[in-house]
Amino acid sequence: MIFTDKAKTGIKDIGKNSKIKNKSLLEILENIGSYHSDKVGYGALSIEETKLSWILLEWKLKVIKRPTYGEILTINTWGRNMEKFFTFRDYELFDENNNLCLIATSKWALVNIQTGKIARMTDDVIKKYDPEEKEVFPNESIEKIKIPESFDDELTYKVTRRDIDLNSHMHNLYYLDLAYEVLPEEEFNKRPFDNIRITYKKEIKLGDTIKCKYKKQDNKNVIVITNEDGKIIHSVISLEN
Repeated sequence: MIFTDKAKTGIKDIGKNSKIKNKSLLEILENIGSYHSDKVGYGALSIEETKLSWILLEWKLKVIKRPTYGEILTINTWGRNMEKFFTFRDYELFDENNNLCLIATSKWALVNIQTGKIARMTDDVIKKYDPEEKEVFPNESIEKIKIPESFDDELTYKVTRRDIDLNSHMHNLYYLDLAYEVLPEEEFNKRPFDNIRITYKKEIKLGDTIKCKYKKQDNKNVIVITNEDGKIIHSVISLEN
C-alpha cells in the first residue's frame, strides 16, 4: 500500500537560496512514515498497547530538485521487503508541479520496548502494511560506508535532554546536525549535499559523551560518531554533492 500525504516548507526548513535543508527533508520523510504506521496500528500512539516501536537503521537519500520556501509538497511512502526482522521503506517527494524532487529508502526494525530486543514481524504486521515491490533505487542495495583508517578532524559532544526522543535515545535527525558541525568550513560551504547515507549502529543516550570524527574520502565527506574512547561506533555518515 502506498501512503500519501502533504507537507509545506516553513521558514525553519530553508537554508541557502531559500532551498529546503536536508534535515527538514528527512524530518518530512520521518513524519510521513510515522503517519503511515499510525494508520495501520503500529505507530507512536500504539506503543503502549503493542509494546513495539520502530527503530531506524539506515537512510539513503538522493535530492533531484530541491524545493524552496512555501512550497506544498506531496510525499509517497510504502513498505517493501518486509521479512522476519527487518523491513525497507521507500519514499518519493514531488513539488507543486508534480516534479520528482527526491527519492529515498530506509531500513527499519521493530523492537520490543520491554526487552529491548528486535521483534519478529508477524503476518499481521506485514498484512496491515501491505508491502509493495516498487523500489526507488532499482537493483541497488544500501551500500556499506567504508570507515576511514584515520581522520582529519574531530569534535566532542555531551548529549543533553533536548537530543532525546520517545525511545530515550538521541533522535536520528540530530546525527546529521553533528555531522555538519565537524565539517571543515570549506566543505560545509559546499552544501547542500544531494546524496546522503546514514547508518545507525548503536544508540546514543542522555549524558553520553561522543566523538564525531571527519575524513574526506573518495570525494565524500565521511563522519564516524563513536563513544568517548572510540571503541563503540554509533553511526557512520556520508555526505556528497
